[in-house]
Amino acid sequence: MKVWLLASAAGLAVAGCSPGPTTIASAPPPAENHTPVAYAANWPEAHSPAAITDAATEAAIDALIAKMTLAQKVGQVIQADISAIQPDDLRKYPLGSILAGGNSGPNGNDRASAAEWDALVRAFRKVSMEPRTDGVAIPILFGVDAVHGHNNIPGATVFPHNVGLGATHDPELIGRIGAVTAAEIAGSGIEWTFAPTLAVPQDGRWGRAYEGYSSDPAIVAAYSAEMVRNLQGPLVAGKPLADDKVAATAKHFLADGGTEKGQDQGDARISEAELVRIHNAGYPPAIDAGTLTVMASFSSWNGAKHHGNKSLLTDALKGRMGFEGLVVGDWNAHGQVPGCEPTDCPQALEAGLDLYMAPDSWKGLYENTLKRAEAGEIPKDRLEDAIRRILRVKFKLGLMDGQPDTRGNLSVIGSPAHLAVAREAVAKSLVLLKNEGSALPVKPGAKVLVTGPGADDMAMQSGGWTIGWQGTDVTKADFPNGQTIWEGLSQAVRDVGGQAALSKDGSFSQKPDVAIVVFGETPYAEFQGDRPHLDFTGEGLATIEALKAKGIPVVSVFLSGRPLFVGPEMDASDAFVAAWLPGSQAGSGIAEVLVAGSNGRTKRDFTGTLSFAWPAGCEPGAETLFPLGFGGSYTAKPTVPALATTCSLSGGSRGDGFAVYDRGLQSGIWAFTGDTGLVNLVGSGPGFKATAFDIAAQEDARRLTWTAPASLQLRWDAQELPQTAALKMRVSVAKAPAAAITLKALGDKAKGPLDLTPTMKLVEGKGMRDIEIPLACIADGAVTGVEIASAGAFVFELETIAVVPQAAQMDCTGPF
Repeated sequence: MKVWLLASAAGLAVAGCSPGPTTIASAPPPAENHTPVAYAANWPEAHSPAAITDAATEAAIDALIAKMTLAQKVGQVIQADISAIQPDDLRKYPLGSILAGGNSGPNGNDRASAAEWDALVRAFRKVSMEPRTDGVAIPILFGVDAVHGHNNIPGATVFPHNVGLGATHDPELIGRIGAVTAAEIAGSGIEWTFAPTLAVPQDGRWGRAYEGYSSDPAIVAAYSAEMVRNLQGPLVAGKPLADDKVAATAKHFLADGGTEKGQDQGDARISEAELVRIHNAGYPPAIDAGTLTVMASFSSWNGAKHHGNKSLLTDALKGRMGFEGLVVGDWNAHGQVPGCEPTDCPQALEAGLDLYMAPDSWKGLYENTLKRAEAGEIPKDRLEDAIRRILRVKFKLGLMDGQPDTRGNLSVIGSPAHLAVAREAVAKSLVLLKNEGSALPVKPGAKVLVTGPGADDMAMQSGGWTIGWQGTDVTKADFPNGQTIWEGLSQAVRDVGGQAALSKDGSFSQKPDVAIVVFGETPYAEFQGDRPHLDFTGEGLATIEALKAKGIPVVSVFLSGRPLFVGPEMDASDAFVAAWLPGSQAGSGIAEVLVAGSNGRTKRDFTGTLSFAWPAGCEPGAETLFPLGFGGSYTAKPTVPALATTCSLSGGSRGDGFAVYDRGLQSGIWAFTGDTGLVNLVGSGPGFKATAFDIAAQEDARRLTWTAPASLQLRWDAQELPQTAALKMRVSVAKAPAAAITLKALGDKAKGPLDLTPTMKLVEGKGMRDIEIPLACIADGAVTGVEIASAGAFVFELETIAVVPQAAQMDCTGPF
């Protein structure tokens, strides 16, 4: 699900453009179907439990629908974010659902308490239940992203991300995690979570890979039903879920983990057989277990957006697989369907979407959809089917019985019993990849140095989707009942008579017997984690090598959301542990496995094994170093193959240049306007909008529109480039700018802004033209991106942007 900072993507209407596949083909399915149209016979059969559609509930729904006005019916299929709506708005706009996105908290406070969350939910629900002069009052449904525990609330139990849980290979543990998570969500008054993620990531470059349990569909299938059953509890006909249970969401349907180059919101260019065999694996078990909701994916299948693909949403999911609950959209994702805008998209509803996730576009969407319904453009049967599915969920959650909501047991949040489950999950998720010599386990009485950027960093160990969307500003104060890795290790070492010292840079005053270096990826979420390669380029290696040079055994604890190429770091270490993103209980959970007690044995041995293969190199499609299922223990030391110690991609140098935008934003490039992320360079922010249009292929170019002073930033990791390198853009300007247009570099080597106004005036009315600016004109060294700014209204069209190694001329006076 998207978050408040992430801009919606709006596809422009194109004459003759279809909203996507509308029916399953009646002809026999081909042996290898590479079209975006699903064939029923190729999909497995499943069915939601009859307890969701019992006769009494269906009769009650019939009666409600008969009383609803058309405005209420339209309102039921729209969901708004708390950052863009107030409870009082529901008196005029009878919406069916409210969500809190990744950066949305009560009253704008990301660190609001559980009591504040409970109060907010009750405020929305109270207004939604006020008597109406027409129609019937229907309570809102409130959803939240609780994807590794109730990660939105300080002091809640935060579990390892799914990449770590996959390494436990323990469905029973997954069930207990689901029960704990449900109790804490319900404890804050909320009744719906957007979890579990059933993606089967096939490319580690994907920024959401850590949200998947495994690249193995069998593991995902084994986990999906356990998580659903324990989030929701038993389904009984005519009775609501228990008050410590919540509605689950199987997401994102479908193949978000199978996109080309691992690009977030990208295109899965695969056969239907692969779509079903790999990426659909978790859905039939989840449906059979009774998941009340399914979330459609932002991504596409062979060029067709899932939000507009009727053959998938209606015929495969609701038809062949018998799903009777509601299908919810992702953050304004309906706006990416060709011919749609976030504020107007009947195609998605007709394709099978039941509930639009329209966080900030809800008002325009409501008004436009109501107009279409009044004009007879929205099929009545489809609208009422969507409402029926939404009401089924509300009945199952006990929202329709007229009784006071019994959720809101604040005392369960972060309870000792819950924290113990998280600690167990951390310990079971650790994978021992190397253990040579006697570095592990840490012996009783040892002098231990704990160092590295992740040693005492709650944000690094928790990852994205923690308190906020990206999770970058999490601190120890957010989880006073948690422990950083340093805190857990130091306590365990001292408990058995040892000494522990913390050092950020690896320095020490007393030589240690062993050093534990904690390093890895810094937090990210969604597209901001997309990578162009698998090379780990963060801090850690220099510290490991410096300690080894002094004769100190080194244990590396690697924090990451995916396997990465760490050949140099692993080669220099005596022991190497994949710890993933272990969450708030990392300190004690890791200590239980790494630090021996007075009897010389640890509380737990390593039991985790890889649920993703580990790459031997940094390049996409690299050979496998450790296969899925690999992992050692103290009784079975792992055997490490020969390690590559250099990246074949020249250590990140891009001396030959690189594409920034070419038919889409390239992997490893991020676009922003202000604080708003522009996925694939589409979206809007104050004073700026980027939209897609066609030149040679569908939506292969961008129209950049300024209505007020604003900037567009294109960011990438720092790159060493030739001094002769240039930024080359192919642009079209229909009308010369009236205000100043500037270009400047990003990074600490940047110079001041360069005036592009004369250049833009020069190419006015001449169609697509190349302009080329030497990077030496805007920077004295490596750059981390560029910023294009306009001081006023201006529009230009963009076909490509690239960094080229050799400028045609090195003059900085312009025009260019």
